[in-house]
Amino acid sequence: MADSFMPANFATPRSSTPVNHPRILRQRDTMTLFIRQLATLLEAGVPLVRALDTLTLQQKRQGFRTVLSRLANTVRAGGSFSDGVAEFPRLFDRLSVNMIRAGEAGGVLEKVLTRMAVFREKSDRMRKRVQAALIYPVVVITVALIIVLLLMCFVVPKFQAIYQSLPQLKSVPLPVLTRLIIGVGHTVQTHFIAAIGLLGMAFFAIALLGRSERAANAWDKIVLRIPLFGELIAKVSIARFSRTLGILIASGVPLLDAIRITRNCVGNRVLAQALDTVHDRVRDGDTLTTPLEHTAVFPPMVLSMVQIGEETGRLPSMLERIADAYEEDVDRAVGVLTSIIEPLMIVLLAILVGTIVIALFLPIIGIIENLGR
Repeated sequence: MADSFMPANFATPRSSTPVNHPRILRQRDTMTLFIRQLATLLEAGVPLVRALDTLTLQQKRQGFRTVLSRLANTVRAGGSFSDGVAEFPRLFDRLSVNMIRAGEAGGVLEKVLTRMAVFREKSDRMRKRVQAALIYPVVVITVALIIVLLLMCFVVPKFQAIYQSLPQLKSVPLPVLTRLIIGVGHTVQTHFIAAIGLLGMAFFAIALLGRSERAANAWDKIVLRIPLFGELIAKVSIARFSRTLGILIASGVPLLDAIRITRNCVGNRVLAQALDTVHDRVRDGDTLTTPLEHTAVFPPMVLSMVQIGEETGRLPSMLERIADAYEEDVDRAVGVLTSIIEPLMIVLLAILVGTIVIALFLPIIGIIENLGR
C-alpha cells in the first residue's frame, strides 16, 4: 500500500528548531494538558486559530508558548494544523500527526483530539504505575550498595586494626568469613578509583551494545522471559498495541498505516517484528486475525476479540476493550510484584549487612568463648 497517507515531511523529519530542544517541552504532562484543553475549546465551538491564541496567552513557559504561537500562525496563514504540528517531531510523534491529519480530513478534529487526550492520560497512568513498581527495588539496591561501601571503607579497616593489635589473635587465624570480608574491604579501599572506572566502562559498553539492533532484539527476548517482570512487560506492550491501534483506526487512519505507526509505539522489538509480519500479510489481502495468530505472540483472548471485532465491524471498540482488560491486569500485576519485591528486598538487605556484621564479630565471639573456658 502506498505511503500517501504519511506526511511527506515526516518520513524523514526535517531538522528541528531550537524551541524543540528544552527538556520541559518533552514532558508528556504538558502535551497531554495542551491536547485536552484544545479539544475542550474546539468542542465548545471556538475556532481553531482563536483556541490556539487563547492557549498561547495562557501558557507560562516561554518555549512552549513559542511553539503554540507558530502553530497559530501556520493555521492563520492558510496551512493545516497537521502540517504545523509536523514541524515539531520532538513534541508531536507520528501517532499524533497522523491522528490529527485524519481528524482534519474527516472534519472531526475535536473528537480526535479528545481521543488523543484520553489515550495519553491512560498511557501516562499505566507508565507511572509501572515506574512506581520499579523505583522501590532500585532505591533499596542503591541504599544497600551505599551501606556496604561505607562498611567496607570505614568500619572493616577499624576492625582489622583491632584484630591485628590483639595478642589473642596473633597465633590464631581469623575465621574464613572474616578474612573474606577484610580482603574485600582492602580491595575496595586500594582499588576504589579503578573499580569506579571499570564500572563506568561497563555502563558505557552496555550503552554501546544497546545501540546494536541484534543486541537490542536479544535483550527484549530475554526480558520477556524474566519471571514476573517479563509477564508484566508483555501485558504493557499488548495494552499499548491495542490502545494505539484502536484509537488510530477509530480516528480514520487506514489499517496498514495504523499497524505501521503502532509498530513504533509498542516498546518491545519482539512485538514490533511480529507487527512487521502482520503488516505484510494484511497488505497482501489477509485479515488481521490470521497473521496475529501466526506470530505466536498474542494470547488467545486477544486473537478471539480481534476476530469478533473484524466480523462485527467493531474492531476499534474491541481493541479498546482489550486495552482496558490488559491495563487492569497490569494494575494487578504491579500490586503483586510490589508485594513480593518489598519483603524480598528487605530480606536481601538484612542478609547482606548481617553477613558483614557477623563476619566482623566472629573473632570477638571466639575470644569470649576461649576466655569462658
